[in-house]
Amino acid sequence: LVPSLAEVLRGHWAQYERQFGAQILPSHRRAVQAILNCRTRALGGEIYRCANCRRDHFVYHSCNHRACPQCGHADATAWIERQKLKLLPVPYYLLTFTVPEGLRAWLRSHQKMGYGALLKESAGALQDVARRAKYLGAELGLLSVLHTWGRQLQFHPHVHCVVPAGGLRPDGLRWCPAHSPTFFLPQIVLAARFRSRLQTALQAQPDFGQIAPSVWRQKWVVDVQPVGSGEAALKYLSAYVYRTALSSQRIVADEDGHITFKYKDSADQRWHTLRVLAQEFIRRFLQHVLPQGFQRIRYYGWLSAAATTRWQRILALLNWTRPTRPPQAPQPLPLCRHCGAHLFWVGRFIRGPP
Repeated sequence: LVPSLAEVLRGHWAQYERQFGAQILPSHRRAVQAILNCRTRALGGEIYRCANCRRDHFVYHSCNHRACPQCGHADATAWIERQKLKLLPVPYYLLTFTVPEGLRAWLRSHQKMGYGALLKESAGALQDVARRAKYLGAELGLLSVLHTWGRQLQFHPHVHCVVPAGGLRPDGLRWCPAHSPTFFLPQIVLAARFRSRLQTALQAQPDFGQIAPSVWRQKWVVDVQPVGSGEAALKYLSAYVYRTALSSQRIVADEDGHITFKYKDSADQRWHTLRVLAQEFIRRFLQHVLPQGFQRIRYYGWLSAAATTRWQRILALLNWTRPTRPPQAPQPLPLCRHCGAHLFWVGRFIRGPP
């Protein structure tokens, strides 16, 4: 049988804890405990009884931790549906802001501040370039999502931005579409502005000197890709919004102190496997647990919560009526796994002892 992430942690967490001890962050310990307790008696649950054969069924509660691969699927679906209602009838672009390898170690040791700076300064760079009259001359509305992992669970922090190809003129009287249907904003200019803003933002940090000066001299990369109506980009981002760095389905084997997991190679788009020590696998996974309370989804410009007036102005300028959300379908009644009859709720049982 393919092992789950919880089974891998049960088998190897004690050794990992002995090896790293005090170096383990409290947020990492909380994440591991949540994954181990998820859908077990430790979190309590609900009792259902079959209307036909009268058998009782126990349904354990989920942990709802964002690092748990068993949780978040329903939230991701609901998030996509909410975002679809905000899509304007214009072309959309997906922009990806990455940082050089020489900056990644510093960001890993300054996560809360560093991640916040990545989100804020990438959005600021977009707004700075879009305000220039020769590119757009308008304010953008954008959705930004922080993503920290690569395909092999390596540390690769970057920011994805979903942006409509147009913006609101500063006086609020006109919607300004992109000058060309095949061009939005220049990648080289965006990358240089992002580098400059991030350098300025990090200079005030006492450990700024640990970053190699060559990081700020080399060329940075911003990828700009058209994504049509934007729906495909939202679906793509949902995997990073409410899901963890690795689903249990990607774990292939746990044997001889090693974990084998599969990943899709970006070059050939084919699945490959990677075998690493169990301690290295746990380390790779935990480095993507976000600091407690950190929001990886941010809205900027006229998509921010404080910009309701500007949003309404855009709807009027585009003569566009926001679609209504379809009524949510009622949840189907659970069925008995023995006879197939409907179950009815009996009660709730409390958490088990620690």
